[in-house]
Amino acid sequence: MAQIVNHCSTTMNNQLIFHKSSAFKIYFLLILYQTTFLNHLKASFMKKTTSIILMSILWFGCQKNKEPHMLAQGEWLIGHWENKSPEGHFAEQWNKINNEAFNGKSFFIVNKDTLFSENIELTQKDGAVFYTATVKGQNNNQPVAFKMTSIKPNEMVFENPKHDYPQKIVYKKINDDSLVAIISGSQQGKNSLEQFPLKRIK
Repeated sequence: MAQIVNHCSTTMNNQLIFHKSSAFKIYFLLILYQTTFLNHLKASFMKKTTSIILMSILWFGCQKNKEPHMLAQGEWLIGHWENKSPEGHFAEQWNKINNEAFNGKSFFIVNKDTLFSENIELTQKDGAVFYTATVKGQNNNQPVAFKMTSIKPNEMVFENPKHDYPQKIVYKKINDDSLVAIISGSQQGKNSLEQFPLKRIK
């Protein structure tokens, strides 16, 4: 009888050990699966987050590149213009650098003497266009910027209220071979306006 009891006891103990071992293995597998699953979720989340960030960067980059070329309406200015009169020879020459930049030169000659010369840049930056002029012998040879306040298919307007004179510069297209440049503002307490008709020679 005792042998039977011992045998039963041994069998039960072995079964308990087996069940405990199996339970441990199942628990271990569950932990391993959970860890693997969480790592997979984390990796997937990181990939999706990275993709979203990259797509956002590309989208904003594309939006920036879609900024309209404001100077496109003013390409009629490109060329060589002049006005010859008994008072002298006035000329302007404009070149297109790219869709966001023109450069120009103007000069006034009397009896072969250059009384006035100016280097000009028309540039678009951050949604605004600036007419920047550097005149030899004026403003300590430093550039002066005029901000574009209006642009139409046949007119461009630039203003700088803080400049001594002029405070306003206007280019008006008359036709494909004719334009007028106008400068105006307050000069020595009086309003002043000067017009320079120009004909295309190139």
